[in-house]
Amino acid sequence: MQKERTKGGAHILVTLKNDKTRLITPAQYIMQILKNHKVTQLETQLMVGQMWSNENNLIFTNEIGDCLSAQTVYLNYKRIVDKIGIPESRFHDLRHSYAVAALSSGDDVKTVQENLGHHTAAFTLDVYGHVSEKMKKESAARMDAFIKSVQKTG
Repeated sequence: MQKERTKGGAHILVTLKNDKTRLITPAQYIMQILKNHKVTQLETQLMVGQMWSNENNLIFTNEIGDCLSAQTVYLNYKRIVDKIGIPESRFHDLRHSYAVAALSSGDDVKTVQENLGHHTAAFTLDVYGHVSEKMKKESAARMDAFIKSVQKTG
């Protein structure tokens, strides 16, 4: 689900554009961060009591359990990227960074395609083809090493 603002300024959750449920398997490191955040969120919920309003069971909320505003997400993102020295990035660029990192570290294109929610692996390759060129060179180097190891034993 993603949040959209209505004409009246309220926020509603809507289905993703392809209306397909996406199941991902995050790294254990990420899962631990999310578990720690959940504990903090439960502590906050106890402190605010009846004011807590998280009917959609959101992971990231404001101090009373409501959706974060787009402005809040944007300003915090800009603060973080400024701090790490990449101020000219957009929040959506995180998808690109994930895809490049995943492909570069050896994830297969089908897994990356499913995690990104692309309709086909071909589309993912079209968008991230520059990464696959690097992977082709690395593959050739691995094959070369394999051939050399076979020649030594034969």
